[in-house]
Amino acid sequence: MTETFACVDCHAIKEAKTNHCGTGYADCPDGKVCYDCCAARDEKFMTEHGKITMYLTLQQCELRGTYRPMRNSTIPNWPGTLRFVGIVRTGRHNMAGKRYDVWFSDNDGKKWHGVTYGDNTQLCHCKRLK
Repeated sequence: MTETFACVDCHAIKEAKTNHCGTGYADCPDGKVCYDCCAARDEKFMTEHGKITMYLTLQQCELRGTYRPMRNSTIPNWPGTLRFVGIVRTGRHNMAGKRYDVWFSDNDGKKWHGVTYGDNTQLCHCKRLK
């Protein structure tokens, strides 16, 4: 028997995933939210607050299998249902060693800037530019 859940935003009955790649929903204070509705919530939060924490995914370099910033690096939300493509520049940071700055546009065409500190995290602190 498969486990299901009802999304509190779209009210659809969806199948919960039981594999190691996620559940298919986010547990929020008001209930379970499907990944598609997570994207809508994140986009609404971005519009209302002008900031959000996303993830910076650097593309793998073909040379020596190392990771490095490239033009087509992505900035997804937690489940990966909201995703932007950005341009990344690597800089130096006094404590983290490296600093990654990324610039991207949202779905409304507004410009954003994000910062990730160091190589031990993917958290990208993003703010809308004025």
